[in-house]
Amino acid sequence: MTLVIGLTGGIGSGKTTVADQFNHSFGIEIVDADVVAREVVEPGTEGLKAITNKFGEQILTSDGTLDRKKLREVIFSDDSAKTWLNELLHPMIRQRMLDQIEQVHSAYCLLVIPLMVENGLQRLADRVLVVDVSELTQINRTMTRDQVSQEQVESILKSQASRAERLAIADDVVNNDGIEPLAEQIEKIAPSISSDDRGKPWRVKRN
Repeated sequence: MTLVIGLTGGIGSGKTTVADQFNHSFGIEIVDADVVAREVVEPGTEGLKAITNKFGEQILTSDGTLDRKKLREVIFSDDSAKTWLNELLHPMIRQRMLDQIEQVHSAYCLLVIPLMVENGLQRLADRVLVVDVSELTQINRTMTRDQVSQEQVESILKSQASRAERLAIADDVVNNDGIEPLAEQIEKIAPSISSDDRGKPWRVKRN
């Protein structure tokens, strides 16, 4: 069975940068929850069919793809719609991630899940690697990257798990505040991961 390293971190922490480093430097294959979440609602999928049946054709763009902005507007104002959507998509996303993990051929797999703590998905991983940064770094990076206000970023931070909650599930931590070069930290961690080291004892099996 493929060894799965769960990678998570808050907004603006640099998860993509870390994942890319593992891939480019060590050939570690990546399964990304955000990518999978888009795949399960592509045209022709059961996910998109169900969403269209629920909310109508107006939830689609002119080319038949999901209008994510409209969908966000719907679920923002309707808790029951949000619950329905989560109950539809979460099992699809989980199963597709597990299917992709089974196709991995590298020494281990990096499973990138931004909302790992929030959705209790750490149990899908044998070990958890947290990309850790200060809240100030998160705010500054996200404001620059997404061209949003500080208030908007702070609102997102409040909706996510705290720094302490993420660190509590970590087996390994990469600090991306710029104190120690990121590449050097990854070069220490990546080769040391082995199939005999399964992380915290409560992390059991993927089922």
